[in-house]
Amino acid sequence: MEKLSIIGCGTMGHSIALSAAWTGFDVKVGGVNEEDLNRADKGLQNKLSVMVENELVDKSEAEAIRSRITLLTSLKEVVQEATFIIEAIPEVLEMKHTLYQELEQLIGEDVVIASNTSGFTPTSLAEKALYPERFIVTHYWNPGHLIPLVEVVKGEKTNQETIERAMAFMKKMNKQPIFLNKEIPGFIGNRLQYALFREAQALLDQGVATKEDIDAAVTYSIGRRLPITGPLMTSDMGGLDVFSAISNYLFEDLSTAKKSGRVLTSLVEEGMLGDKSGQGFYQWDENASKKINAEREKTLIHFLKLDRERNE
Repeated sequence: MEKLSIIGCGTMGHSIALSAAWTGFDVKVGGVNEEDLNRADKGLQNKLSVMVENELVDKSEAEAIRSRITLLTSLKEVVQEATFIIEAIPEVLEMKHTLYQELEQLIGEDVVIASNTSGFTPTSLAEKALYPERFIVTHYWNPGHLIPLVEVVKGEKTNQETIERAMAFMKKMNKQPIFLNKEIPGFIGNRLQYALFREAQALLDQGVATKEDIDAAVTYSIGRRLPITGPLMTSDMGGLDVFSAISNYLFEDLSTAKKSGRVLTSLVEEGMLGDKSGQGFYQWDENASKKINAEREKTLIHFLKLDRERNE
């Protein structure tokens, strides 16, 4: 049984901790200061309340889950006795390298160091490490306690034992780990997500349809199928001859843009950054934000319940 420590208690850090505690693991989570820990504690309580409201757990289970999570500011205390460490700090490579160098003074060489990075390769993360063979990426998706996928990515020097331990640990957390045979920028999930986002931007920039209708084209069609059939299985079901023929004429007309689209670039330059600024492609206020986030969370819980039913 691995002993888990998580470094970073932000959006992903405390959500991963919740996922681990939900499956019975005791977990230590490290934050920068008491304010950092208080935000994490509030986030945990809010998420557990939603889980209770949606009957994923009852109140006593929620209390037991929360009791398994210990929030600390001392890095030494966080990693003491750890056998598996997940790093979930900001996406700044130099910051991660500094942390790893500190860690290597506190832990044994057999402790796995896994990064939740969504972009950096494990080879680049481990380039200054004393023991690069124990570095790996375990990329959770937000929210980490509700989305099953974890992308497990090996570096050039990652050894087989580290891979096997990471895959086994993710499964014990009731996750759906997928293993990448080679490290590529963006891994798999983000490459697929941003391919769709690029085409959506191109359609908007060309004035083909409104933002609402472009979004609706996904949420009311392929978005309904994707929870059951991914793009390759969908093509099998539709007929590979059909999908090949459409690919042959449509690919030539799809966006091949190398940078953000015109509308997106303009919004960013004007400080319109979406939910966090109150304006992006859409207008956001506190009520709108709460409503959409609640709807998304409820839908994710629905699919999580379906997953559990299929696996029983």
